[in-house]
Amino acid sequence: MTSLLETRYRRVLRMLPASYRARREEEMVDTYLQDFDEYEQDELRPAWREVASIAALAVRTRTGGPGAAPRHVLAGAALRLFALMSVLLHGARELTDRALSLAYVSGAPADDRALFLGMFDGHDGVPSAVRAACLWLLPLCWVAAYAALLRERRRPALVLAVLAALPGLMPAVDWAAGLPVLIDGYDVAFAASGWLTVLALGCAVHEDAPPARLPAVPPGLALMGVCVLMGGSLVVWPEGFDSVWSSGVACVVAGVVWCAARVRGAAADPAVPLALGLLTLLVLAERAGMLALLAESRVPASLLYGAGAQTAALAVLTVVLGVAGARLVRRGQGAYAAHGERGALE
Repeated sequence: MTSLLETRYRRVLRMLPASYRARREEEMVDTYLQDFDEYEQDELRPAWREVASIAALAVRTRTGGPGAAPRHVLAGAALRLFALMSVLLHGARELTDRALSLAYVSGAPADDRALFLGMFDGHDGVPSAVRAACLWLLPLCWVAAYAALLRERRRPALVLAVLAALPGLMPAVDWAAGLPVLIDGYDVAFAASGWLTVLALGCAVHEDAPPARLPAVPPGLALMGVCVLMGGSLVVWPEGFDSVWSSGVACVVAGVVWCAARVRGAAADPAVPLALGLLTLLVLAERAGMLALLAESRVPASLLYGAGAQTAALAVLTVVLGVAGARLVRRGQGAYAAHGERGALE
C-alpha cells in the first residue's frame, strides 16, 4: 500500500522531466523512504532541503545535465550561449559608454566637466555620492562576469552579474521609497534584460553543463570588436544615438552576419540562432520602450526615424532568427541530433 509520504515524494518528483523519472524515479523514492519506518510515513513530509535539491536537479536536467533528453540539451546550450552573449553585450555597452564619457569629459568645457563630476562630489550628502558612484561603477561588473565565464568560474560570474544588474532596480527602489519617480517602458525592459540574463546564468550555467563558447570568434576579440562597433556607431551618428542605439547596432550586425553565413552554406548549430534571437528580442523590447519615450519628447525627427528603423530591423531579425532556429531543430541539424541518437542507443 502506498504511504502518504511516498505519494508526496512522487508529487515532488514530477518537477523532473518524464524521461528522467522513467529511469530514476523508483530508485529515488526507495532512497528517500529507506530511513523511515512504515508507521511514520503517513505523518511526514519531504524536507525543504530535499525539495530544493530536486528542484535544482530538475533545472539541471532541463538544461543539459546528465540524463537530459536531446531537446533539453539543446535548450541548455541555447540558454548558455544566450547568457554568454548577453553578458558580452551588456559589458561592451557599459564599457564603451564609460570610456566615451571619460574621453569627452577630459576635453570638455569646464561647465560640462563640473556637471559630470558634480554627481560624485557629495553636495547632497555622502549617501548620494556613494549611490552615484555605485550606479556608475557596478554595471562594469558585466565585463568581470564575462571574464569569469570564460574561465569557467560559474559562481563568481553569477555574483558579478547580480551586482551588475542591481542598478536596473533603482527606479523601482525609488518608487517604493515614495520618491517622485516615473517608471516607463524602457526602465522595465532594461531591468528585465539584466535580470533575465542573471536567471539564464543561474539556471543553465552549472557544474554539470559544458561551458558555453562563442561560435567562430575568440572571446577577447569578440569583446574588443563589439566595443569598437558600438563606439563607432556612436561616433558616426553623435546627434542621433540614445542609450539603446549601440546595443541595437551590435545585434543587427550579428544577425546579418549569421544570416549571410547561413546563405553561404555554413554549418548551422540550432542553438546559435535561438540564442541570438532571444538576445535580439530583449534589445527590441528596450528599443521599443525607448522609442515610445522619444515619441513623447520633443526630439529631432532624424532621431525618431533612426530609432524607428532600428526597431523594424530588430523585429525582422527576431522573426528570421526564431524561424531559422525552429527549422534547424526540426531538421535535426547540429550536434544535438547525434546526441539524441546516442541517448537512444544507451
